[in-house]
Amino acid sequence: MARFAFRIVNVFTRGGALTGNPLCVFEDARGLGDAAMQALARQFNLSETTFILPSDRATARVRIFTPSYEMPFAGHPTLGTAHVVRSLAGAGDSVTLEMLAGVIPVTAAGDRWTLSANAPRWREVAESREALAAILGLETRDLAGRPLWVNAGKEQLLVPVASADAVRRARPRADAFSTLRSEDGQSMAYVFADEGDARGTVVARFFFPSGAAILEDPATGSACANLGGWFLATRPGADVARVVSQGDEVRRPSTLHLSVSAGAIRVGGEVIELARGTLDLPEPH
Repeated sequence: MARFAFRIVNVFTRGGALTGNPLCVFEDARGLGDAAMQALARQFNLSETTFILPSDRATARVRIFTPSYEMPFAGHPTLGTAHVVRSLAGAGDSVTLEMLAGVIPVTAAGDRWTLSANAPRWREVAESREALAAILGLETRDLAGRPLWVNAGKEQLLVPVASADAVRRARPRADAFSTLRSEDGQSMAYVFADEGDARGTVVARFFFPSGAAILEDPATGSACANLGGWFLATRPGADVARVVSQGDEVRRPSTLHLSVSAGAIRVGGEVIELARGTLDLPEPH
């Protein structure tokens, strides 16, 4: 038997340990193959599980798995894993994480972690506004601004709507949601209402399929980074700061901090370690 240590952390917490988005982090994944990592992610059944490995390019190499597939980048796994790497490596408040999407710099002020996202790219949405609203269970008049596919590490569909009430009313149609396809074939949508510079707040929800059901993520750092890309596309040259509220509809209130300055996108939030444990697996893995 081989023993693997893991930690459970919550990322983008809001006012308590049992808020935000949970993450399982395996401290040393040497000896685990791809199939074992995927099976462990399915075993823990969180939105993502990460595996720390040595790197000759960064403080650590990180692989990120959902219960169904590996991801090149995701926000809350980046911040949560950085929190664990700091503890393990004594790396101080600045670490770099090598991922499939590239080397991601992450910094901390206490337990507030902030990542610097990749430069984004974007493309237009093929569906009409009427069709897109219907897929999301909304009225056409609920849509506001310019829906875009944005990629600052992981391509996702961003859909601006007119109000926080419209965000809360979104009910994606499972039978039609699969028609929304990212460049890597995944279906997902980030529905958000921007309350403007004066208020500096955004209310958001992130939807994705699991089998025949549509699930909702408590806090989505990659989508928050893509929101920064959306601002760059729709307000070129402008600096933007937003506090993003997500997760209330699934009773996991979460707070994310977004800044766009001189074209650079940064996403931050609080990380709390909740538990540690070990898992024994028979060899080989």
